[in-house]
Amino acid sequence: MPMADELDVKFGEILEPEDDATRERKVRRGFWKTFRRAARSIPFSEEVVAGYYAATDRATPGRVRATLLAALAYFVLPMDAIPDFIVGIGFGDDATVLLTTLAMVRAHIRPHHRDAARAALAEEGPANP
Repeated sequence: MPMADELDVKFGEILEPEDDATRERKVRRGFWKTFRRAARSIPFSEEVVAGYYAATDRATPGRVRATLLAALAYFVLPMDAIPDFIVGIGFGDDATVLLTTLAMVRAHIRPHHRDAARAALAEEGPANP
C-alpha cells in the first residue's frame, strides 16, 4: 500500500501558481497545437474553442477568464494527472476538467465566441473574434 506522501500530488507539478497574464500567454502559445492533437478525443470541441475565445476576451468577467484559463492551461500542459502521451486515455482527465469548467461558465460564453469557434474549426486554425 502506498504511503500517503507518495500519493500527494505536488501543486507545482501539475499547475504551478502563476498570475493570469502568464497563464494566458501559455494558453495562447500552446492551445492550437494541443487542440489539434486532441480534437478527435473531445466530442465537444466547438465548445472548447468557444471557451478559448471567451478566456481571451477582455470583456469576459475576470473570474470567468481565470477559471477558463486554468482549465485551458491544464489542457495545454503535456504532464498532468494522466500524461497526454498515453494513447487512449491521456486526454481523458483534460476532457473532464474542460467539460466541468465549461458547464460552470456556459452563460459567459457569448454568441460571438461560438461564431469565432465555428469559423476557426471550419478553417482548422485560429480566428479573430
